[in-house]
Amino acid sequence: MLQRLSISNYALIASLSVDLDNGFSAITGETGAGKSILLGALGFVLGNRADTNILFDETKKCVVEAVFALNNEALRHFFEENDIDFEEECIIRRELNPQKKSRAFINDTPVSLQILKELGSQLVDIHSQHDSLLLCNPNFQLSLLDDAANNQSLLLEYQKSYKSYSVKKTELKELRQKALNNIDENDYLKFQLDELLKANLQDNEYEELGQKIEVLENQEEINRLLLESATLIEDNEMSLLDGINTLINNAEKLRRFLPELDSMSERLHSIKIELKDICSDLNALQNDSSDVFSLETLQERFDMIQRLMMKHHINDYSQLLYLREEIKRKVDEFANIDDIVADKEKEVKFIENELFAKATELNKRRLKSKIDFENDVTSVIRQLAMPYGVFEIKMENAKELTPNGIDVVTFMFSANKGYAPENMARAASGGELSRLMLAIKSVAAKNNYIPTLIFDEIDTGVSGEVASKLGDIMNEMGETLQLLSITHLPQIASKAKHHFFVYKTVIDEKTRSNIKTLTREERVVEIAKMLSNSEITAEAKKAAEVLLENQ
Repeated sequence: MLQRLSISNYALIASLSVDLDNGFSAITGETGAGKSILLGALGFVLGNRADTNILFDETKKCVVEAVFALNNEALRHFFEENDIDFEEECIIRRELNPQKKSRAFINDTPVSLQILKELGSQLVDIHSQHDSLLLCNPNFQLSLLDDAANNQSLLLEYQKSYKSYSVKKTELKELRQKALNNIDENDYLKFQLDELLKANLQDNEYEELGQKIEVLENQEEINRLLLESATLIEDNEMSLLDGINTLINNAEKLRRFLPELDSMSERLHSIKIELKDICSDLNALQNDSSDVFSLETLQERFDMIQRLMMKHHINDYSQLLYLREEIKRKVDEFANIDDIVADKEKEVKFIENELFAKATELNKRRLKSKIDFENDVTSVIRQLAMPYGVFEIKMENAKELTPNGIDVVTFMFSANKGYAPENMARAASGGELSRLMLAIKSVAAKNNYIPTLIFDEIDTGVSGEVASKLGDIMNEMGETLQLLSITHLPQIASKAKHHFFVYKTVIDEKTRSNIKTLTREERVVEIAKMLSNSEITAEAKKAAEVLLENQ
């Protein structure tokens, strides 16, 4: 149940907070006073798309907060699933900053808009004045029957399975298409794979070949430099080793005069050893520089790899190796395509059987509740100036599984005696649709787990005695759920347990919307205004008193 709604900086609302109670509450006010703005703010905090032009003051952020009393333990699973603390008093908050960035919170935990909408759909059902047209939509009709049959949990399970079923069916279709139409492609892939396998490509081979080729192409220069370096160390008239030997001899002679030269002598011996090692390595490199592979052989191999890379439009050798493995995978898949298709068919059939079982259960529950639903709705509409009204539900089997089961539902209606019910889309006028919607909602509400229902001018097109009956039905609905109704009809407003008045004021040359709870005396005045088109007469006040006394 919605306990409190607080709105700050939203449209024409600078700041307001309204406390709400259980039962039936009426919301009245002049056209343009801001009643729809209140619903817009509530829709905003429940996850509806934010209008970027809603800021009352564009320099400040908009904040809408709704406090709900949760008495449905089934919601606990939703909170646990989304890692949100479950509290019997749930606070939902949504913000929109001047940069038009939106944030949402449930019990101070940041949440995505999707999670917010999912929770909001389980807390409040908002029926706008244009939603009566939905009554002609077959899917909407089926959802109303499911509400009456209390099918929500089972239907959710079915729809999750159906989503998986649809994905698997698509995969199976693609596999079958691949098996039928890609024989030529498979032959081509085999040809490519054979070519790549015959190439016997090795890891890092391309880079190593390039290095070897570069060495062989510069063999003469490399040998010259190696020889020159080795000669400089030991095969020269004044080689580095000769110079080092001279230094060692001099150091030995000087040691008796300069003992500190002991360490220098050791260092010179180390240098000599290091130079001999370097000379040996240079000679070895010179000897090894003649590779067992000829330049021509290496170049042929290198060119072959380059041709393969160009053929497959690849610039990186590692990609060529990856392509070989990917083509092999595809060829293997083609080789086993019949087995893969068979496995996928078994998987689809298994899910399909599960779906049929759930769809059959949905069908049984719908059929079981159908007659009571028809009778209850018919009973209500006959109270609403349609004494010969008949409401029926036509159920047919769908040709295949649908997102909602195996049932096709059509609401049938007749307002006149002697006429068989026909499709509601053709049989009901606008005013009749409004009454039908209220009748259906009032029946469905008995089994609907959504604790708060809001009507936005569902009374459009009715008046007089019918309006009074509508008020009675709403009052009765308020016994089992929290019902808020925006109305312009005094007959309905007078039936409410609580009465809220929306009004506009001008402060600092700026129009603002606000709301207040009316006292008994204030209700008399407001209903009198509704009866007499704003001019309050003694007769209107007396009539208002009578309406409230008959509540």
